[in-house]
Amino acid sequence: MSNQTIDALNDVTKTLIDSQKGYEFACEQCDDSYRLRARFHQYANDRKELAADFQNEVRKLGGEPVTSGGTTGAIHRVLTEFSSLFRDDEKAALAAIDDGEDHLRSEIESKLERDQLTQQARELLQRAHASATEGERFADCMEDADA
Repeated sequence: MSNQTIDALNDVTKTLIDSQKGYEFACEQCDDSYRLRARFHQYANDRKELAADFQNEVRKLGGEPVTSGGTTGAIHRVLTEFSSLFRDDEKAALAAIDDGEDHLRSEIESKLERDQLTQQARELLQRAHASATEGERFADCMEDADA
């Protein structure tokens, strides 16, 4: 059970780190909007704390926690940066966040389907899922407000 739990937590940790970096990138893109910058900074900090909690749980289970994001997240940030050349920076950042939150939520849902998770891991995944769902709702609301 521990190895499956460790693998699940490490997989999501990579995506949480990518999400944190994505929100930090979005902060840089939205320098004219204090409201957006503050929210993006809040979400970046939330993801940093979640990633640290996931890493601590992996250590408790005797595993080695991941400390960097994945390749997919890096590619996504490059594509977002490229698309912002052709679109309003805030709109590009919001679209990227919406996509990233959807990816994070889907990944967590697939991990929650596993039977072999510890109760603590399941609770961490549920916290991360709630955070991703809230982040996606925020991005959707902001995109709708711009429409």
